This record gives sequence, C-alpha cells and structure tokens, in this order.
Amino acid sequence: MSTITNPSEIARETLRLLASRRMPPSPENYRAIYHEIAGSNDKAEEVFPERELKVLLASLPKENPVQLRLSRQLDQALKGKSWNDYRKALSDFVSEHSNEKELGWSELIGEFLRQWETKQTGLTPARKRESLEHVLVSAASNNETLFARLQSLIKSWSLNGAAPEDMTLVDGIAAGAVEAAHNPSVVAASAGGTSSRASELLPELRELFAYTLEVAVATQLTEAPDIAADARALASAVRNATTPKALESLLTGIKRFAFRLELLAEDRAELRNGLLHLLQLLIENVSELVVDDRWLNGQIEVVRSIVSQPLNIRAIDDAEQRLKDVIFNQSQLKHSLNEAKEALKHMLAGFVDHLAEFADSTSDYHDKIEVCAEKISKADDITQLEDVLAEVMRETRVIQINAQRSRDDLRTTKQRVEAADKRITELQGELDKASNLVRLDQLTGTLNRRGLEDVFEKESSRSQRRKSPLCVALLDIDNFKKLNDSLGHDAGDAALVHLSTVIRETIRPQDTVARFGGEEFIILLPDTSLEDAQSALVRLQRELTKKFFLHNNEKQLITFSAGVTCYIAEETQVAVIKRADEAMYEAKQTGKNRVLTR
Repeated sequence: MSTITNPSEIARETLRLLASRRMPPSPENYRAIYHEIAGSNDKAEEVFPERELKVLLASLPKENPVQLRLSRQLDQALKGKSWNDYRKALSDFVSEHSNEKELGWSELIGEFLRQWETKQTGLTPARKRESLEHVLVSAASNNETLFARLQSLIKSWSLNGAAPEDMTLVDGIAAGAVEAAHNPSVVAASAGGTSSRASELLPELRELFAYTLEVAVATQLTEAPDIAADARALASAVRNATTPKALESLLTGIKRFAFRLELLAEDRAELRNGLLHLLQLLIENVSELVVDDRWLNGQIEVVRSIVSQPLNIRAIDDAEQRLKDVIFNQSQLKHSLNEAKEALKHMLAGFVDHLAEFADSTSDYHDKIEVCAEKISKADDITQLEDVLAEVMRETRVIQINAQRSRDDLRTTKQRVEAADKRITELQGELDKASNLVRLDQLTGTLNRRGLEDVFEKESSRSQRRKSPLCVALLDIDNFKKLNDSLGHDAGDAALVHLSTVIRETIRPQDTVARFGGEEFIILLPDTSLEDAQSALVRLQRELTKKFFLHNNEKQLITFSAGVTCYIAEETQVAVIKRADEAMYEAKQTGKNRVLTR
C-alpha cells in the first residue's frame, strides 16, 4: 500500500481499519493505527497535562518558605512544559522531608520546666515570663522556628543569668538551634559552645563598659569633678567584678551613678536654656545699648536664627565665620569713614580760617579807606590828592588780590568737602551691605560660592581628621531654559527660590546647600556614604513632586538631575565638583530626573 500523506485521508483510513479489524476506538488504538498508516513513530511523546498540573499547583499550600520554594520550582517546570524538571522538584521535596526527624518536643518541654523551676541569678519569674511571651509571639506561626527559639531560650537560662536580658541573643543563635533540632548529637556540643562563647565575651564587655565610663563619660564631666571621680571608681569596680555576687552589688552603684547623671543633665539643660534666654534678651534690646544699630542688623539676624533653633556645631561654626567676615569688613570701612570725617573737619576749620582772614583784611581795607577819605577832605590842592589816590589804588588792588585768593581757596575747599561727603555716603552704604550680605546668595538665601568654599574647606578637613565620608551632590533643574522662556524670568527666579526652600526643609541640619550658579546647586552631606547620599537626593526628588511650584495659581512640576560623588582625601573642591558634574551630565543624557553616582 502506498504511503498516504494527507492528514484527512490518514484519519479516514485509520477509522476504516479500526472498523475492519474490530478494534475498540480508544485513543491508544487510534494513535497506533494512525502512525502505522503515516509511517511515523508510534511512540510519540505523551501530551503534557498543563491544565491539570496548574490546578494541582494552585491547591498546594504556600504558608512557609519551603512550600513557596516548591511552588516556584513547579511553576517554572510548567512554563517550560518539562516533565523532568517537574519530576525532579517533587522528588527532591519528598526525599528532603522524608529524612527529617520528628522534633523532640517532649524532651524540650521537660528541660523547659526544669529551667523554669530552677532559680538563676538575675532571672526572676517575671523576666522569664516576658522572654517566653516574646518567643511565642515572634515564632508562633512556624513549628521549627518555635522549637529553635525555645531551645535557645532554655540555653540562655541555663547560663545562670549571664546571657543578655533581651531576646537579641535568642534570635541570633536560632539558626544553630534549628540544626540541633534535626541532629541531637549537636545539642550538647552547642550548649557547651554557647556557654564558652558567653564566658569569652563577658570580660570583653566588662572592659568595654569600663572604658566607656573612663573615656566617654568621665571626660565629659569636667564641670562636675566629683561625678567624674565616681565614673572612674565605677570603671575600676566593673573591671574587678568577676563573680555574680560582685555584679549584683555593682548594679546598685550603676543605678546611683545613672541617677546623678540624670540630675546633672537636667541642671545643664536648665543652664543652657537660661543662657539662651539671656542672649535673646540682649538681642531684643540691642537698640537700647547702641545709638545706631543699623549696621548690626545682619549680625543680629544670624545670632537670632541660631538661638531660635536646636544648637548645631556646624551652624555655630558657619555663623562664626560669617560674623568674622562682617566684623573685618566693618572695621576696615569704619576706619576709612573716620578718616573721611576727620578730613572734613580739617577742611571746615580751614574754611572758617579763610573767612576770618578775609574779614580781617576787609576791615583793614575799610580803615585805610576812611583815612584816605579824611585826607581827601582836608586837601587844599590837586597835588595833595595824587598821593591819596595812589594809596587808595594800592589798597584796593591788595584787597582785590586777597578776595580772589580767598574765593579760589573756598571753591577748592567746597569741592573737597563734597568729595568727602560723597565718600562718607559710599562707606556707609558699603557697611550696610556688608552687614546684610554675609556670604549668602541674595535670591535664594543659600550660601554663595565664597560661602561654599569656606564650608567645603572646613568639612573636608573634618572628614580627613575623623576618617569619615563626605559626599558632594551637584543638582541642576531640568528644562530650566524652557521654563524661563515660557513663563518669564520672574517665574524662573521664583522656581529657584522654591527649590532652595524644599532643599533646606528636606536635608539634615548638618548638611549644607549652596547656589553654584544659574540653576545649579551644591549639597554637602558629611558623615554620609555614597549610597545614603544617593538615597537622600532621591528622597528630595520625591519631596519636590509633592510640593508643587505655583505660578499664577497653576501647578508647575519641577524636576532635577543630580550627580553624587564621595570626597577623596587631599582632593580639591574643583576636582570633586567636576566628578559630580560628570555624573549629573550623564543623568541628563539618560532621561533626566535621575540621580547617578560616580
């Protein structure tokens, strides 16, 4: 018989042969005859029952990590329609859990009751009950975890109270207890190892506590030498307390010392508040202390902003530098102002002297003219008048020359007085400007470039000295030119002010923000890793989307791209900002509104 290739003809011939051979029309018989007629492999792969297996997978429990892992493996096998993967996942799961032994609950409960009834130093029934409640609440949903944590709790009790009071130790050794639950041979060794480890750590903890009392506490109590002496004596007692009885007696001393520290902290807080209140009174009444306080406005505002907020060492350092700049500028300007005023006094005195000389010469001239007039009236002939007229002409010429000289001197003096008065006005204006400027950007109120240089120098020095990280972020508003062109420059300025406000409200008190130029801002983040700095900038982006910028009562979304980098020891400000700028440029090129690191 010739081979049939048409599927419909093969199907028709298959049905005919089934009828002629009197075979039941089952799927297996139909498939065998079909492959016989088609000349193909009659051992074809069975159809993968995907639908049925999906129903089975959906009915499996998924209450713990083991069940979830099995569910994921079966799901991947279904997606790949792989019987081998499906079979392997089920086989591994069954073989893994068939080897598990039953948890030794009876032995554990018996040991628990024995430890509960045993009296241990430092462990009261109330504390035992609190620890047990913590275990039951945290691990009640999983039998294995509950077994492991109960076993760890019993071990901590067996250490005669030397273990930590909280459940941090219980959680930390839970993993080892799980292994012990499935391998009883490990239990004894584990208990001994835990006891040994605790005995090894106890001297280290005791030494650390003593060191803390001597160095971290006593050195901060210079104003209370008696409490500092108690701290050192307590440190010595901690080092010598090696028995449970000694530790018990030490607890009383520690509680008494803590109470004295609490009283000292309250006294210091009251003293600090009193000093701040006194300083505020001085600031509010400064107008009563000086005749002209307009040059103190900027300095007063700086101090007022500090005392009105929680004290911060960086804010105080920054204010100190700013006030030093203002005081130096004011001293230079006031020196020039005093010189100008002294010159004005001398010029006015010379002016008065010229007037007096001119008045004296005029008086002499009048006296001589009177004498000449008398001679003219007594003259008998014309010859006598010649000498009188000559004298009158000579005196008139002299008074004329003196008048011209005085006029020139007065004119020169007037010009010098006007120049001095103009210089005084300019110096007073510069003093006002120096008092109000104080290294700030006039538009946004953030630091300007000079202020940034001072802060960067201080923070980089602190970073090198303390071996702590310092991150620098450079951010640039996205599409700022488009915003300026569409809404106007006033809207652009308002957007910069809005962004700087959101930045100051979002960053930490120890962070610093400065306007670097145009729509670019620099943020210094001391004691911050590169990852945390990136997260801080991302958080700032989220805050900016929540706080819309309003222009003509319409919401305008402002976004920025930023580059973040970490300061390297001995690196210049230019180098670190250049690296942050490269990261920011990459953020711009890859979609904007992003924060990249370099």
